[in-house]
Amino acid sequence: MPKMRTHKTAAKRLEVTGNGKLRRTRGMRGHLHEHRSKRSLALLAKKLPVHKGDAKRMRRLVPYLKMPS
Repeated sequence: MPKMRTHKTAAKRLEVTGNGKLRRTRGMRGHLHEHRSKRSLALLAKKLPVHKGDAKRMRRLVPYLKMPS
């Protein structure tokens, strides 16, 4: 059986918590920030846990994502 390939863009966007859950970054951070408040930008900077329904699919994308040491 050959090795599974890691989906590299997903690996760059996801991280594993200490409990093994996946965390993701929020969208809408790329540009057009002039009209947004500092508070809304700070809230967008926080990371969210991946929804339970999506976690299985995300795990398949990044099978070798390491736990933090």
